[in-house]
Amino acid sequence: MLALQHVNLASLVDTTVSLGTAFALGSLIGLERQYRQRTAGLRTNVLVCVGAALFVDIAVRFHEIYGGSPSALHVIAYVVSGVGFLGAGVIMREGGSVRGINTAATLWGSAAVGSAAGADLLLEAILGAAFVLGANTLLRPVVNAINRQPLDVPSVEVTNTVYVIARREHQKAAMAMLEAELERSEYPSRELTVHAFGEDEVEIEATLAATSVEGEALDALVARLAASPMVSQAFWSPSTSE
Repeated sequence: MLALQHVNLASLVDTTVSLGTAFALGSLIGLERQYRQRTAGLRTNVLVCVGAALFVDIAVRFHEIYGGSPSALHVIAYVVSGVGFLGAGVIMREGGSVRGINTAATLWGSAAVGSAAGADLLLEAILGAAFVLGANTLLRPVVNAINRQPLDVPSVEVTNTVYVIARREHQKAAMAMLEAELERSEYPSRELTVHAFGEDEVEIEATLAATSVEGEALDALVARLAASPMVSQAFWSPSTSE
């Protein structure tokens, strides 16, 4: 039987080390994604990493036994393209913004780490995982700092506006709360206007000075505003003009 012929304890130990490394490194990458409540979290990154490692390990093992094609390089190429389709599934368009691109890229990185582990390049796999984690953690403050700066491009302007609907008698208190929340989130407004909204309410518009913002931060901000009893609605919207 071929199954018995393929039993090799030394190879099994090697596979266990490869899959164990992929599991551990995929868990590290996935924990960071899970902590930020991304679409592809802990389990997804572990499965992608371990799956890639197993595919490559099988290819290496069969190539050792039978030779010929496909080699591990062919399988790695298929893993790269296959994970690309998987990553496309976590990219979503919400209004004027696109979400999930970083999550898709992280899955791609997990697959690369798993492929390295499956090919017995354990140090390379550890190094790859460190760089993927570094991109998702160490670079985040840099991205946030850049996003809060005005976009110095005269031909294109991105405008982000926070809207609050409140009753007329609560106008001043709602405006003060809105300004306080914007200051707390480090998104100062460059313009604050008030419009009539029906017979009993007003619409307060706060145009942000920052031309690029992090959607999750503004989602949390408007959620805090909407939780106030003096606010009937709170939302934000990006717009671009040439």
